[in-house]
Amino acid sequence: MIILGIDPGIATVGIGVVDATEKHALRAVDWCTLQTKANLPIGTRLCELAQDMCTILTEHKPDLAVMERIYFANNAQSAIDVAQARGVLLQAVAATGIPVLEATPLQLKAAITGDGQADKRQVQDMLVRILHLQEIPTPDDAADALALAVYGTLAHMPQI
Repeated sequence: MIILGIDPGIATVGIGVVDATEKHALRAVDWCTLQTKANLPIGTRLCELAQDMCTILTEHKPDLAVMERIYFANNAQSAIDVAQARGVLLQAVAATGIPVLEATPLQLKAAITGDGQADKRQVQDMLVRILHLQEIPTPDDAADALALAVYGTLAHMPQI
């Protein structure tokens, strides 16, 4: 099973792909970011994200996608921009028929580390262990997306 993790954003989208085909073993297949330029109109940025997501979906052919559920307390404009990007990304995945799970940061941290209050470094350290990596994946958005993909394996395939 190939799981795609998506950490949504308008400027940067984290992408993480995990292969859970082997029993009791997870493998990081790919991680990267999709980026848009701040000086472009919002519509152009959203179109670019949709096109880039379609490329990722075609390349990796995931069986499941996991997207972070966003939470913003302060900046309403940032929340709106990220929500728009999230909607475009969600639509691109849903149009292919791939099921989409959503995870809050609390759910993600609890599943990966056992502690819903874990910090980013603790999550990243666990990713290195779970995925047998040599170092923490970078940038942070891509590492977050890999964590979402791992969450998908734990939520969808609890026997792993």
